[in-house]
Amino acid sequence: MKATLALLLTLAVALALGAPALAQQDTLEKIKSSGTLTIGTRTGSPPFAYINKNNEWVGFSIDLVDVLIKPEIEKAVGKSIKIEKKESTPQTRIPLLTSNSVDLIAETMTDTPQRREQVDFSLTFFYTGAQFLVKKGSPIKGVNDIAGKRIASQQGSTNAKIIREKYPQAQLREFPDQPAAFQALAQGQVDAYTNDGIQLAGLKAKAPNPSDWEVVGDFYSEEPYGMAMRKGDAKFKAAVDAGLRKGFESGKYFDVYDKWFGPKGEVPYPMTPQVKAYLLKQIGK
Repeated sequence: MKATLALLLTLAVALALGAPALAQQDTLEKIKSSGTLTIGTRTGSPPFAYINKNNEWVGFSIDLVDVLIKPEIEKAVGKSIKIEKKESTPQTRIPLLTSNSVDLIAETMTDTPQRREQVDFSLTFFYTGAQFLVKKGSPIKGVNDIAGKRIASQQGSTNAKIIREKYPQAQLREFPDQPAAFQALAQGQVDAYTNDGIQLAGLKAKAPNPSDWEVVGDFYSEEPYGMAMRKGDAKFKAAVDAGLRKGFESGKYFDVYDKWFGPKGEVPYPMTPQVKAYLLKQIGK
């Protein structure tokens, strides 16, 4: 009996130790088997990822995957693939990755040291900083004006963390997503909504009356966006980074940027020379 128990115990330990390895399927093999790259992205963050008036799921980060990353993954797996989109939010995006529900997070996720403990990030594909969206004429002009004010943010965002830790005198109110936060602002439940400046510019541009709103304040944070993936999957990360790198080198990345942020784009947001230099420095340019 003791020998049987010992054997069963040994097997249980072996299975427990082996379980992570068995569960952690190589992402490229998973994509090759299914023929599908599944991405997590947003539904209400124009122009990065949102549902447009024609009920189409579109955006800058979605185009980057389609134009730059998909061809490299197809090369790596040796076959054509399709892209499937699933909604992700600041609270759900890491769980979606770790549970294998999605292969890549392609939206507005800031690359931080804390998040790198749980996931890997691609090369930075966008650089911005946190600001505030307020009603026109608001006394809030920047981060130094938020003491005692009701400030909306998204749950799980870097902006919420910074406000909570560095500006505790503000009354932080967290919401599950950007549409909910903006609705609270529009209804007067909060005095300002804080998020990355480019997202606020997109929100203002898509609002029913854009002239009612202002994006204010200098950046009070640095927000380099990267695409997130499961930690330790070197081959998949190499394919994702190769797509972005070739996009920077060929200029295709800047064509996609101009489509969404150029003078005729959804949210005109000219790229500064400093940001362009930051992006190209990653590839030794």
